[in-house]
Amino acid sequence: MSSQDEQFQAAAPDPAASSADDGMTWWYRWLCRIAGVIGGMSCAFAGLWNCVTINPLNIAAGVWMMLNAFVLFLCEAPFCCQFIEFANAVSARADKLRPWQKAAFYCGMAAFPVMLSLTLTTLFGNAIAFATGVLYGLSALGKKGDAISYARIHQQQKQMDEEKLTGSLEGQA
Repeated sequence: MSSQDEQFQAAAPDPAASSADDGMTWWYRWLCRIAGVIGGMSCAFAGLWNCVTINPLNIAAGVWMMLNAFVLFLCEAPFCCQFIEFANAVSARADKLRPWQKAAFYCGMAAFPVMLSLTLTTLFGNAIAFATGVLYGLSALGKKGDAISYARIHQQQKQMDEEKLTGSLEGQA
């Protein structure tokens, strides 16, 4: 077996393990991936536009935004980086991360250029990349409970509050 075949087998994620771990539905996972690709494109274009200046902070923010685009493409869409040998391995590692870890990483990556140079280009260029982190953060919160269990919990809390209120009224009398 060649080293490329070994790398491909090591990089191939187990679909059953990844779907069981994070609790994300298939359509939400695709939504996050599409948002990551679109965020990478917006970071790349805005970063390139940001580099066309003489202000060194704008150039630094633009280079960072292009680096963000590369990382987003590498993690979310490794097929866009076919010329890079380790793209599948990096994508497999990124798929093993928990959603809150991806959320913190993507939001932090997108916030740094805005802190470097607060311009409309950096704000709008990083907005979708930041939104990708927010989507992953929302998936880390988990599924919303159903209405029946919520009503049961609400009813129990209401009864406990009434018992405390009657107990404190009896203690005062």
